Amino acid sequence: MQADFNRPVLAIDTGTSYLSLALRADGETHLFHQEAGSRQSELILPEIRTLFRNAGITAADLGAIVYAKGPGAFTGLRIGIGVAQGLATPFNTPLIGIPTLDAAASMPPPQSCILAAADARMGEVFYAWFDTLNRRRLSDYQVGRAADIALPKGHVFSDGIGNAFALENRPPFTGKPDMPTAADFLNLAEEGGFPAVAAAHAELLYVRNKIALTAKEQAERKART
Repeated sequence: MQADFNRPVLAIDTGTSYLSLALRADGETHLFHQEAGSRQSELILPEIRTLFRNAGITAADLGAIVYAKGPGAFTGLRIGIGVAQGLATPFNTPLIGIPTLDAAASMPPPQSCILAAADARMGEVFYAWFDTLNRRRLSDYQVGRAADIALPKGHVFSDGIGNAFALENRPPFTGKPDMPTAADFLNLAEEGGFPAVAAAHAELLYVRNKIALTAKEQAERKART
């Protein structure tokens, strides 16, 4: 499938406690970005309808839907992809999944060795290294203790980004605790490099094998941090 960025494009990010939506239509970007917590599922469709109404469009007019594919909050990511698939299926609208860490790494000016790191809870962080000068990822997407993050061999650290840098146990590098908005996901999708797929083939990115831990496992993991 091929996205049509000459038509309106919607972006959805529900991978954190925020509900972030961006609609680009006729050269203008309409943004909703708000702390939502457990209200993401309650707010997402009404806020999308508001964006559509303000831009004077409907779901049938979309040339693509961009969604955050993770890693991130499991429940939030499922809400986002479910809504994206629901909007796309009736009109065969292409979906473009953007990894959350890629969107974060795209925020600073292009550099050769950026660490993108996000809070994974349970005393861990999601992270990956990027060379955004050459638009390539330098490592796998990983999850683990912030203190264990190591610089890729042969590279010199240049910058860090992501809400993991706001944690008490933060990565051993300097960085800003900023996370992308839906507009950042949309911008990255427009640059290309991420495939457009049919709604039925849209997927999420999981880097943690086990989503839920028992109380005993949580206590053991907390003791190790």
